[in-house]
Amino acid sequence: MTIMDSKLWALVLDSSHARILKGLEEDRPPPEIEMHIEAHKLRDIMSDKPGRSFSSTGEGRRSAIEYGSDPLREEEKDFLRKIIAELEDHHEAGEIERLAIFAEPRMLGLLRTLLPASLGRLVVHEKAINLVHVAPHDLPKVLRRHLETSE
Repeated sequence: MTIMDSKLWALVLDSSHARILKGLEEDRPPPEIEMHIEAHKLRDIMSDKPGRSFSSTGEGRRSAIEYGSDPLREEEKDFLRKIIAELEDHHEAGEIERLAIFAEPRMLGLLRTLLPASLGRLVVHEKAINLVHVAPHDLPKVLRRHLETSE
């Protein structure tokens, strides 16, 4: 068995788009699962203000409620959780034995913090690179080249 086979899947990811290639066999282009979220800008999320609250001192003053976290980061985490759930479903079905991850650097770091051990054990390669916009017919060749040079 070579590194390129149907049980080696690849995740290609940026902050709003994921492509999961089902196998990297050399003789055929793999089917893909694509996942998207609408890319938001912080100003769009923050324009819907969280509101105001009354002061606890009893003076009747009101003050703005602050956001408890970074809304864009939370949106990215939710997106990653959906991707992880998809991968876990396929892993439990016995379709994935190994996983190669190609993600923009920030998303790769975030993915590392959220990836469960069951999937983490499958990772044979990871690279901080954004390949999401590579044409579908070229992507398998590009991924194979990255994998072969890392052996």
